Amino acid sequence: MAFELKQNLKLTQQLIMTPQLQQSIKLLQLSRLELVDTINQELEENPLLEEQFSDNDPETEIIPELDNVKVETKTKEITGEGDGKEDFDWDAFLEDFGPMGVPYNHEDTDAPPLENILTKTTSLSDHLLWQLGLSRFTGEEKRVAKQIIGNLNNDGYLMATPEEIASIENVNPVMVEDVIRNVQEFDPHGVSARDLKECLLIQIRFLDVDLSLPGKIVENHLKDLETRNYNNIARKLKVSIDDVKQAASVILKLNPKPGLLYNEERAQYITPDVFVFKVGDTYRIILNDDGLPKLKISNFYKKIMGGIKNNGEEKSKAYIKDKLQSATWLIKSIQQRQKTIYRVSESIVEHQMEFFDKGINYLKPMVLRDIADDVEMHESTISRVTANKYMHTPRGIFELKYFFNSGINRVGDLQIASQSVKEKIKEIISGEDDRKPYNDSQIVSILAGLGISIARRTVAKYRETLGILPSSKRKKYF
Repeated sequence: MAFELKQNLKLTQQLIMTPQLQQSIKLLQLSRLELVDTINQELEENPLLEEQFSDNDPETEIIPELDNVKVETKTKEITGEGDGKEDFDWDAFLEDFGPMGVPYNHEDTDAPPLENILTKTTSLSDHLLWQLGLSRFTGEEKRVAKQIIGNLNNDGYLMATPEEIASIENVNPVMVEDVIRNVQEFDPHGVSARDLKECLLIQIRFLDVDLSLPGKIVENHLKDLETRNYNNIARKLKVSIDDVKQAASVILKLNPKPGLLYNEERAQYITPDVFVFKVGDTYRIILNDDGLPKLKISNFYKKIMGGIKNNGEEKSKAYIKDKLQSATWLIKSIQQRQKTIYRVSESIVEHQMEFFDKGINYLKPMVLRDIADDVEMHESTISRVTANKYMHTPRGIFELKYFFNSGINRVGDLQIASQSVKEKIKEIISGEDDRKPYNDSQIVSILAGLGISIARRTVAKYRETLGILPSSKRKKYF
């Protein structure tokens, strides 16, 4: 067998994910809050990046159009290669900025200290521990009670068994049961219950009404109550249907998740990325830059580098060049992100003009390819742009993904957006008789009368998406 060496020439094309491209893709899919956090982190890590507080700042050099800027040229300007300036005046710098580079505030103010204006909402555990501190528990009972409170979930239910708590605190499980019953009397009523039945029974004990029938229903007929099978409950308990309805009305006023009253997960407020205003017969699109730090490249390090005369000069200048390049790429990526969001938003407004003029019933079916072809970008890019981005319009605030939906056939080979069909279903159900709610088949017939052809299973799917119960559970008896 003979061995020989050969050289082969082969041409191939390969997509290389450069650090700049990776950064641009990452920034593109970030939400507004995530972008602000990323910018603030870069401001901390990169000394050449500074936040622009004023448009007229003679001490800093801003890059308004980065497409025409050469990184190498900027690096030479900032590092001060070739000029022989005097050493930097550190005394003047420390006088104005302090040792950590933070500007001193020389003005007297009557504002309270920052630590005195910060607030914190009361959590469920804080509320229960406060009540525990006012109780007459022994030291051992308080330790057990803290274990119980620490094992409650967000709904207020106890997730640990008495045996588990007893083994941790090295006490008798019977004693743990006694402490659990005492904690169950804390506010809100129903906390530290093991299941829904126990939670409701605890709350019933604190109601100032005749609770024998509601208690029996919760104790033995909770499944029939869930399905609203009042006739079955009345037959088993040998009471009238009216008595069952009255007891059910009392039970329905109870809170099945008492812990949510002190849930720390509060409502998240949305800050739109884009504003759409109607001016005359046209719509104007404005990017929301409020609260978004404006970055600039400081000229401060040019002065510092001009005063470096020791042997570490080349190493220091190499560090400055690297940080300058990183800062420039970040600013360019942010500018490109904003430009892309604007173009995509502009295309969405053009495609959905009737929606903005007339409302939800005129929302058109639209897919990512429609916008991608219009702005000459890939569908994956459009998907990243529309993720976690919100648009403030005269019709309300919508996520950009809201405008992308499939189509449902109508009479005459026309199509209607699936979101519009969901809105129609919501309108039909909101106008129904509570005592005789529409079932899914009846909703299909009503939509057919409006020229919308849709299957019953699709109605059920849309109804579940909207969080609407089936007709059997929407029916009201009182």
